[in-house]
Amino acid sequence: MKKIYLIISLMILLVTSCSDFLDTYPKDALSPSTTWQTEDDAEKFLVGLYNGWIWGEEFFYLDCASDIGFNFHTHEGWRQIGNGTLTAANPGNSFYNFSTIRRVITFLENIDNVPFSDEADKLDMIGQAKTIRAYNYFKMNFWYGGVPIIDSYVDAEEAKVPRNSETEVKEYVYKEIDEAIGYLKVRPNSDKGRVGKATALAVKMRSALYWGDYQRALDAARAIIDLNVYELDSDYTNQFTLAGQNSPEIILSNQRIKNLASEWIVTIPNNADGGWSSMVPTQNLIDLYEMENGLTKEEAGSGYDPAHPFAGRDPRMAMTVLYPGREWGSGYNGVLNTLDRLLPDGSPNANFPEGANNASKTALTWSKYVVPLEQYERDFYTTNTQYIVFRYAEVLLTLAEAANELTGPSEEVYNALNEIRNRVGMPDVDRTKYNTKETLRELIRRERSVELAGEGFRRADIVRWKDASGKMIAETVLNKPLTRIDGTVDYNEPDPFKRATVTGTVIIEDRKFTPNNRYLPIPQGNIDNNPALVQNQGY
Repeated sequence: MKKIYLIISLMILLVTSCSDFLDTYPKDALSPSTTWQTEDDAEKFLVGLYNGWIWGEEFFYLDCASDIGFNFHTHEGWRQIGNGTLTAANPGNSFYNFSTIRRVITFLENIDNVPFSDEADKLDMIGQAKTIRAYNYFKMNFWYGGVPIIDSYVDAEEAKVPRNSETEVKEYVYKEIDEAIGYLKVRPNSDKGRVGKATALAVKMRSALYWGDYQRALDAARAIIDLNVYELDSDYTNQFTLAGQNSPEIILSNQRIKNLASEWIVTIPNNADGGWSSMVPTQNLIDLYEMENGLTKEEAGSGYDPAHPFAGRDPRMAMTVLYPGREWGSGYNGVLNTLDRLLPDGSPNANFPEGANNASKTALTWSKYVVPLEQYERDFYTTNTQYIVFRYAEVLLTLAEAANELTGPSEEVYNALNEIRNRVGMPDVDRTKYNTKETLRELIRRERSVELAGEGFRRADIVRWKDASGKMIAETVLNKPLTRIDGTVDYNEPDPFKRATVTGTVIIEDRKFTPNNRYLPIPQGNIDNNPALVQNQGY
């Protein structure tokens, strides 16, 4: 995305509230007679569509609604979703928002007023707008089921319509995204902030996978690969740093500019580093990582030691999670300690879970987007952190899952998984052990969970994945107490993975998940504004 346009758009476009759909002529639009005259006018309005269509921190927060993440501060709205206490009156955070869709309608209904020197540029802009709208409808449809489809300007009364069916919204998303794919240009790898053909294909790929349309998902994943634009970054951690924002793996990121259109990350770091620990990983995530020899921790010969659960694990564990005992510049004697109430000098441990309000309650912190901490120069409020929306690893994982669900194990599936695993030094998939659709499904799900941890996929995955009985995985992993490890850190131990000795567990909170929690409640305020809406079952 041209960053200067982002600055301009933030000055002229006001992001509206998420209460009504079309209560007045859009407040974020200027008069058609003054706005829609030149290609530059259209470009400025188009860039405004990117403002708010994706909220950067939502990816971390989404994992707090699953078993691998936890949100302590209830006012942020994700703890209720994670522990199952959400209601229509208190739904936690909400994706039920038509403000971006409204702005897309304004754009599409006025773009024909602008004379273009090249029709391809006009179609490309239309493709971007349609992709943004399709993505928003996809998110609402997945989280709420059917929602009203409104694709032209209507007044407040005309917008009070019933929900379309879930199938109708799916078909609408596919129609919109297929049109967009036909219109959009292929962006160079250096253009990470603007929707191009690869992004539209990624929207189709993700939505199709989430909806169980495996052939569509597979075709879209293959199409992205065939563009020959993206590849895995040789360094897994690079893409999550400020220095790695041009990683060849990133397809689309949420563009930010320090001090102008900035992103804060204060919600991620732990208390002693000046953060809030709003969203933190859990021990459930640690348990998902294989050992470095490719065995699960439960398998004989794995080498797993429950007293030292961080030792000998898949390297992505230490690349994703800040664990107690690791080397950490701001820690006591350069060691991160989140287990002991007091430090060796007798002073209170600012990171002890039951101490300060902003200390991580799980004794763990995300490493993604945080390490190296020095990159932020102690400013967590006005950063240019650019959260990743789509990256190439998701494409390979989607290909593997969709192809396996359609036809079972194949060379294509194994190769995609091995490419991801080998990048971090993990061994190839054991083809003798994972030689059926069912066994390979288990590995694919685990691989997806650890590769994409902290990126907002887990909640959607555990509600769409089923066990052998047809029950949602969420009904198992979210119907139990959430716990953290208890123990101590030995500063004299030279191996950072063995400095933490676990002696037990502590319950953080009880959690529940019923089949009705598959969908989120439509916020009561939206139903009050539109009595034609019917609330989801169980709320």
